[in-house]
Amino acid sequence: MPEYEFVDVHLPRGVTRKDAARQLTDHAEYGHWELYRLTLLRDGSRKVRLRRRIIRQVRATW
Repeated sequence: MPEYEFVDVHLPRGVTRKDAARQLTDHAEYGHWELYRLTLLRDGSRKVRLRRRIIRQVRATW
């Protein structure tokens, strides 16, 4: 089963949908993050959880 690391991003109420999409696209392109969960809070802000796969390498023993 793959292992993931997570990061939470908080987007305040005043952030437009276009700006939010741009920020998340930057995270995806440059940090290799993918959207895991997006929650719209009562105050209008968004809580975004991003994840990326942890790749473990086995040490080569020669």
